[in-house]
This record gives sequence, C-alpha cells and structure tokens, in this order.
Amino acid sequence: MSPLLELGLALPRRGSRRRLRSLYEQLRAAILGGRLHPGLRLPSSRALAASCGASRATVVATYERLLSEGYLVARPGAGTFVARGLPAHAAPRAPVARPAADPRLAPAWRPAGRPEPAALARPRYDFRVGMPDGAAFPHDLWRRLLGRAARTSRADAIEYAPAAGREALRAGIASHVSFTRAVAARGDDVVVTAGAQQAFNLLARVLVTPGRTLVAVEEPGYPPLRAAFRAAGARLAPVPVDAEGLIVERVPKEARVICVTPSHQFPLGTAMSLERRTALLELAAARSAVVIEDDYDSEFRFGGRPLDALQTLDRSGAVLYVGTFSKSLSPALRIGFIVAPPWARDALVAAKRLEDTHSPTVIQDALALLIAEGHLARHVRRMRRIYERRRELLLGGLARDFGRWLEPVASVAGLHVTAWLRGRTDAEALAARARHSDVGIRSLAGFYDGAPRPGLVFGYGATTEAEVGAGLERLRTLWRR
Repeated sequence: MSPLLELGLALPRRGSRRRLRSLYEQLRAAILGGRLHPGLRLPSSRALAASCGASRATVVATYERLLSEGYLVARPGAGTFVARGLPAHAAPRAPVARPAADPRLAPAWRPAGRPEPAALARPRYDFRVGMPDGAAFPHDLWRRLLGRAARTSRADAIEYAPAAGREALRAGIASHVSFTRAVAARGDDVVVTAGAQQAFNLLARVLVTPGRTLVAVEEPGYPPLRAAFRAAGARLAPVPVDAEGLIVERVPKEARVICVTPSHQFPLGTAMSLERRTALLELAAARSAVVIEDDYDSEFRFGGRPLDALQTLDRSGAVLYVGTFSKSLSPALRIGFIVAPPWARDALVAAKRLEDTHSPTVIQDALALLIAEGHLARHVRRMRRIYERRRELLLGGLARDFGRWLEPVASVAGLHVTAWLRGRTDAEALAARARHSDVGIRSLAGFYDGAPRPGLVFGYGATTEAEVGAGLERLRTLWRR
C-alpha cells in the first residue's frame, strides 16, 4: 500500500498554469526544511494526485524534476524516496538560535544544560565515572530471559501494570537487598523506578514544599540529585564531608531532608563511620527529618565487612533507601528502586503513576528471573573480581608514577578512585587537555556547589586492564609537558 503523506499541500486553482511549479516548490521546501526526512518513502504518483487534488501527470512531472535534481531517488520495485544526501547546491536550513535563558522557562530549567553523555565521543582511554563494563554484560542470557518473559506473560502483561512495579520483581529486589546489604524489606516496601534518577525525582515531588523545604546535600556530591531537588523548588544546603563522611553537626537545624551516600561517598569514595551513622539517625529522629540513602554501587566492595546500611540501623522510619541496577548490570535497563517506610509508600506510588504510569513490564519480568535464578549474584561476584584487578592496577600506577602530583583518597568500594591534586595544577584545564589526548578523566570541580578542592576522578568500570596502564602512561606524558 502507498504510504500517506501528512503534509498540507495547497495548490492554485485548476487552469492557472502554476500548479506544477507550486507542487514542486512545496515538496522541495519540505525536503530542505526537514519535514520530509531523508529515506522517507513518498506516496505513489496516483495516491499523491488523489490526496492533493492534482492530475497524475502533474505529480509525475514534479517527481521527475525532483529526481533529476537529486532530491529524490527511485528504487525499482520499492518506490520513490527522499534522497539521503542533499544536492550540492541545496543549502540546509540554518539552525535556530535559542537564548541561553529564555524567560518563558521556569527558573530551574533556564541554565544551559550539559550535553548528553551519548553526544560525546567515547575516548580511547575511558576513565568515565559510574559506568560498568558493557562488554561483560550477560547479553545472551538477558536475551533468553527477555524471550521467556515475553512468552510466559499473561494477558495482564500487555495492560497497565501496578505503578509500584511487578510483584515478582519487588519480591526479588527485597530478597536481593536483604542478602547483599541486610536491608529489612518486603516486596510491599519496594517501589520500582526508572533508575536512581527517577527515584530522586519522585522523592523530591513528595517531600519538597517549593520555596520552603531545606535539603542538606553532601559537598562535594552527586549533581543529578541536586538538580532533581532544585527543580522541585527546594532550597539546598551543601554540608561538607571528611574522611568519616558527612559532618553531621554541620547539618542546618531547619533541614528536613538529608541526602547521603554513606557506603561509598560520591565522589570521594570514603565510607561513613558508624559513629556518624548513629549521630545522623539520632538527629533525623529528633528533628523529624528524612534521610535519603543513595546506595548506588555497594555491591562492589574489595576489603573488609561493609558497615550496615542506614536503613538497617534505622528505628524511626526516617530512611528512604535508593538503589539501582545501573552499576551492577547496565544503565540501559533503567531500573532502580526505593525501599520506603509505610508512611511514604502510597505517596511515592501516586507520584510514579503520575510521572510515567509504570516501568516496562517485560524488562521487569526478565530482571525478576535474573535475580530469582541466581544469575545476578553470580554476575556481581564475577565483576567484583574483574573490577578489583583494574582498581589495583589503577592505584598501583597512581602510586608509582603520579606520587608527586596526586594523593589518592582511601576507599574500598565502587567503580572509581578520586585523587587530590598536589601543588597548583589546574584540574579543569588538565582534564580538558587529557580529553583532547583521548584520555577521559574528570575534574572534581563539577561535584561542588562552592569553591572546589582540586582533584581528579578516575573510573575503571568502562576500561580494560590494558587500557588502564596505557591511559595512565599517556596522562603521565601529558602531565610532564
């Protein structure tokens, strides 16, 4: 069947002798303007003539002219298509300039954003932060589980699903966090989200009164979490961290939400001490404050027994525990979760329903199978060994070749290492120069709201063992220059 052309074509009256020229100019302008995109199949001459009220001869003559000028291409047996390469004499439409801060936008959305991560070419020596090894993802197993989930789904799988998430996945998540983090949770306590970022958005929706709620955040800390609460209208109070984590006595008295990464502080990598954890929970209980515990990569720990999660220690129902499968499996899955106390669960489910109704059901069912059959636990154990070797190579290289320039921050978990800069090296300029040399490292400056302490962050999840050494060698050469 001939495709429909959803393009309003207005032709002069019959007998005006301008119908062919008008049709040609309108189709040509639609191609150059992008309304008819490259590769689009056009209707047959008979179908287009019937839809726009022209004679077939007029449409055939128009197509032939556009073909001769290179705007269209004909494929025998297939049809007529918009050319993928414009003719040399055809200038593409100039981009529309947009102001950096249009007053029609709400204030939280006016600053120009950073480019999408996918828009930046991956460097050869990739020390990106927070990225797991995509090549090690169990692709074949995942395809089989997706197929099983699709084949065995009941009729309700193609209807609207519970906003909180599929029952099997919520039960699997509760079992997973109980085993890995001693988090006391039942399936009914879990709200499935589109990654940790949606979890932060939902929490901001239900906890923030715009212009009034003060949210304490770690300094340095995770920028997307801050962005979610700012967009909801919260006031932010950066609280410094040290070798024991968040400095609890620096939390403002009026703060009613406190956001922390106690297991592996982001981005420094330190763990919050038990004394600080106890003090934070006591403060939250005394002030009726809420603690958001972001446990983003706690599966990958390389020494000693991990301290209990705040949620495990909590006795007052103050902690909302956020987790994600973006680090243990892949960020492409877009599956995270909140373990919520009873007082917050219904509000979070309502906010989730309002935001996107529910997460994709087949992916939820496949992930539930992955957890229930033990595949996730085996994958995490395997990746822990791989990441530990890369971490040792990275720390060894930093100690051997960068001791006069860098001081690594002690940490025993996660997918990155942070190092303070010695001397007066400009971390931002160094990271930019390294990027031009195909070495992807990041300055600490982007994780601070205030004046940053100079440092660099090295991720090792997305790079191989060979690339760790070669990338450090290239960085050392650059530094010496």
